[in-house]
Amino acid sequence: MKLVIIEPLGVEKEKLLSMAQEALSGRMEIVYYDTRTTDTNELIQRGEDADVIVVSNLSLNGDVIRGCRNLKLLSVAFTGVDHIDMAACRERGITVCNCAGYSTCAVADLVFGLLISLYRNIIPCDSVCRRGGTKDGLVGFELEGKTFGVIGTGAIGLRVAAIAQAFGCRVLAFSRTVKEIPGITYVELDTLLEESDIISLHVPLNDATRGMIGAEEIQKMKKSAVLINTARGPVTDANALSEALKAGRIAGACVDVFENEPPVAADHPLFSAPNTIVTPHIAFATREAMVKRAVTVFENVKLYLKGTPQNVM
Repeated sequence: MKLVIIEPLGVEKEKLLSMAQEALSGRMEIVYYDTRTTDTNELIQRGEDADVIVVSNLSLNGDVIRGCRNLKLLSVAFTGVDHIDMAACRERGITVCNCAGYSTCAVADLVFGLLISLYRNIIPCDSVCRRGGTKDGLVGFELEGKTFGVIGTGAIGLRVAAIAQAFGCRVLAFSRTVKEIPGITYVELDTLLEESDIISLHVPLNDATRGMIGAEEIQKMKKSAVLINTARGPVTDANALSEALKAGRIAGACVDVFENEPPVAADHPLFSAPNTIVTPHIAFATREAMVKRAVTVFENVKLYLKGTPQNVM
């Protein structure tokens, strides 16, 4: 059997291959590609005789899935699988496993890194200080006492909520599944939007969440509110968000995800919006998280070979 790691996974090649060999005990031929490509024909060439493909956030369309004729398992080194043509996988009977949980700490860390950077004007403070300036006009805000709204209370959302509580925030939550969590009050989405000073998105991208934060929802938010999106870009309407920021209808935004993977077009509407911090889909990417997900990726393959697959989507 053959396993193809079709793109880099953020772990040094020697360490990655060693992890694969240790997990799989030499049961599979392993091929590793240390470059990314989005070309359909090249992706098919890379995976056409693979029984198992390991992929991160590289988009695999239906043509690629159907072109890899031996494919039986996709071990996805990511939490979401919206970049995989799941219909084509179901059509061909291909098992798809993800790596839920590997980036919980990493994403939650970035939420607060972005928020504090925005609240305390860290980026403009750095610039002003280097130019010999002062704090004038750059006095910020504290987190204590703020109402923090969490949309989506999976593992990441719950960690964000716990950290918000540690900062002294009142935490509201909206999710399709209500949980009994001390310190978290579940409310309807409109209530969360209307009462929160900070709103952080932690939902997957699907038909129900695509565009869930649009012009109508943003209009319900406080003028002093900050929106944070480390989930998926299409969950928000970028044009509506940019317009609201420019008009002062909300106070700020922190955005790590866009409609497509970076590089993002230079004319993206959020790039011209005030009080906005943007990052190139970096929330999941820490050295620790990359190792965690590699462990899970190969454990997924190992358990699939044993007939007891885990993390099946």
